[in-house]
Amino acid sequence: MIDETAGRFWAAMQDRCPGQLPERDAALLHATLLRLLNGGEDRSARLASLRVLGCAYRDLGWRPWHAAALGGALLAVPGVRWRRVWRLVERTAARVGDGPAWWPAEVVDHDRAAEGVAALTVRPWRRLPHRPGQAVPVCTPRHPGRWRWLSPANAPRVDGTVEFHVRAVPGGSVSGSLVHEVRPGELLHLGAPADSGLELAGGDDDLLLVAGGTGLAPLRALVEQVAGASTRRRVTLIVGARTFTDVYDAIALDKLQQAHDWLRIVPAFSDDPDAEPAEQGTAIGLAIHHHRPGQHVYACGPPAMLAAARRWLPIAGVPADRLHLPTLGPR
Repeated sequence: MIDETAGRFWAAMQDRCPGQLPERDAALLHATLLRLLNGGEDRSARLASLRVLGCAYRDLGWRPWHAAALGGALLAVPGVRWRRVWRLVERTAARVGDGPAWWPAEVVDHDRAAEGVAALTVRPWRRLPHRPGQAVPVCTPRHPGRWRWLSPANAPRVDGTVEFHVRAVPGGSVSGSLVHEVRPGELLHLGAPADSGLELAGGDDDLLLVAGGTGLAPLRALVEQVAGASTRRRVTLIVGARTFTDVYDAIALDKLQQAHDWLRIVPAFSDDPDAEPAEQGTAIGLAIHHHRPGQHVYACGPPAMLAAARRWLPIAGVPADRLHLPTLGPR
């Protein structure tokens, strides 16, 4: 069943374009369109919504002449604003590939990995074609139409499950729900994966990975990708946190360290006087210390950490073509 407003939207579309919009897709599509039209979302969330709508455009076989039907079905939307949004959706549709508008996915595990952080494992109803380092728009029915970028923390698995790491941010209704409210058995929706700037560069050059907070997720996926490749490359993974108790995913990291002699994991504690001297400092500060010529450097974390990476890593000798930073979503 869909709510009354979405039901009227679907009925209006049926009158204008019979069979063009499946009833099962109407509620989520309606909510996503209204969120985008009403504004109030940041740039990252708008890009996530546009990617979903661009994929829906292709999946549902929309054409330019469907703009009038959709705009009329939405009701009470200023025409100028609708035409602007429609042009953005069309441009996005021209850049995305074929495939579903979204993938329903069941939450099969929810682990409170640390204070304010959750690791969610989901099983899409159809296999999600993601690659390590990519970002995925994610939406919970608790907040219909609000899409947020999350990066899988794993390389593709045989069973098709995908793991996401989420930190509840102040004022973040979606992240708060994913961390504190969502439980196994609930449904999420996943949009089409998108390149984020963190995909693994070719060749067999060594890697320096610098993680802060849940920015660890895509970098852990890169480590799994290296583990599954025929070519071995040495990897140093720096995991930044304020103190030892702020480190999450420690068990998985320890297993990775024990399983691979080419992997070195270095904690970086910015505010822990009890840490070993070699582990004291910011993630970027230790990255500068551990950087060696020829490495590809990947950094993912909070905005302040990324700003430091942009400023200091080039000064430390990291060439622009070997510095990889995320281009989608806050970290």
